[in-house]
Amino acid sequence: RESTRRTGAGLPPLLYGGRPIRGSRTMADELQTNILHWGDNIDALRALDSGRIDLIYLDPPFNSKRSYNVIFKDDTGLAPSAQIKAFSDTWKWHTAASSYAEVVERGGPVSKLLGAIYDALGPNDVTAYLSMMALRIEEMHRVLKSTGSLFLHCDPTASHYLKILLDAQFGVTNFRNEIIWHYRKWPSGRAQFQRNHDVVFFYSKSDSKDRFFQAHMMGRAESTMKRFGTKKIVSGHDEHGRRLPSQTSEEESPGRWGDDVWDIKRVAPIKQRYQTQKPEPLLARIIESATREGDVVLDPFAGCGTTIVEAHRLKRKWIGIDITYWAIHTVIEYMNDEFGPIDIPVFGRPTTADEAHRLADTSTAQFEQWAVGLVGATPTGGKPIDGEIGFVDDESMRRRRCVVEVTSGRPNKKHFDAFMSHAKEAEMGVYVTLHKPTNGMVADAKLAGVYTSKGWGRDYPRIQVVEVADLLKDHPPIEIPPAYKKQRKSAELSL
Repeated sequence: RESTRRTGAGLPPLLYGGRPIRGSRTMADELQTNILHWGDNIDALRALDSGRIDLIYLDPPFNSKRSYNVIFKDDTGLAPSAQIKAFSDTWKWHTAASSYAEVVERGGPVSKLLGAIYDALGPNDVTAYLSMMALRIEEMHRVLKSTGSLFLHCDPTASHYLKILLDAQFGVTNFRNEIIWHYRKWPSGRAQFQRNHDVVFFYSKSDSKDRFFQAHMMGRAESTMKRFGTKKIVSGHDEHGRRLPSQTSEEESPGRWGDDVWDIKRVAPIKQRYQTQKPEPLLARIIESATREGDVVLDPFAGCGTTIVEAHRLKRKWIGIDITYWAIHTVIEYMNDEFGPIDIPVFGRPTTADEAHRLADTSTAQFEQWAVGLVGATPTGGKPIDGEIGFVDDESMRRRRCVVEVTSGRPNKKHFDAFMSHAKEAEMGVYVTLHKPTNGMVADAKLAGVYTSKGWGRDYPRIQVVEVADLLKDHPPIEIPPAYKKQRKSAELSL
């Protein structure tokens, strides 16, 4: 977990809590790749210089009368899922009105389209969603190279809205494919056909002949295999223009040029790091089709980071953006699990106590998410505590709990006493403070005694009170039995 606490040496935060920091270096000065950005993607996109990205893949949320929660499981896989509202109010009209005004005031095809939608639908959640997306799609179009490509992933509830928005921004002639990702899942009712596909819109920025594209290859039809086998088929015409019977050459055929219907399995729920996680083969196919090694891939709604992982695996450069800190934390863990410890710079993550105070002033919720991740805990949504660390420390393999509470305000006895009450229901507790804790809090923590781990053969403080400033040091002063991480079906504990 140490890598999740570290920041890129010498790299100043680009954005802070979704707001630019004055005097900070921007991506426009020098394109920083293999980095993550924590914050609103509109700010991160605006900080990028034009024409720098080869491929953009995005899977934005859509408010189709559902609450988009990001669900995470802790390391044991045994605890109830913890839910965080990732976009609790993002697509509401009162937050999107300024985006609508900005798009409309600029003029052009997107402005006219958005104005027409407003006239037809009025100021509702759909108009808010399209206003927010229009602003972001405009910036994505700007940062793409002239040879670049965009793949926008959505479900059928959003596809018709987003298609006309993309047509207006990219131009109808630059629409390449409506890819149907087909999968199977358990039936969910008999009133209609089973909904078993998502849509991925593929657009190019231009019709440049220098644009790279390589479709996946498909196997031949059974009838073709019977007649020609695996050899290349050679066709021709005689001197009168009549088609000659097809023949085969000695050269092996690579197969059929890939089509726009992809049968790829979904990620099994038990294996998901993130509720809406997309399968690695899907992202690998998209990346390989539109980029070469060394090209730059951007995901402005990074989620758990499948795009980042596959871009890295395929030797592409990458930039990931997400508005929730726990998504950033999950991407780092995913990368570490796949490739070993990697020190990934995170723009927007506090590296000093002063920056932590500024984040708390900007957003208490984001500060709490960040602080929970700082101690390696899983967020619980703040009810009744902010986070939890699960661990197993003996051969019984019984799950133990360390509860985590974060406070950005001044030391408050009532708040601390409430935490102590909840901590009695767990083996251990950690109270994280932005400001210096009171002597009474420190004394009460010591009076709580120790937790004795039989498996690891040592005592740990049952209650720990720690300042954020101390957590930002190289060796955070949190003492807890090593977290158990399930690596295979039958896990063992080395005692």
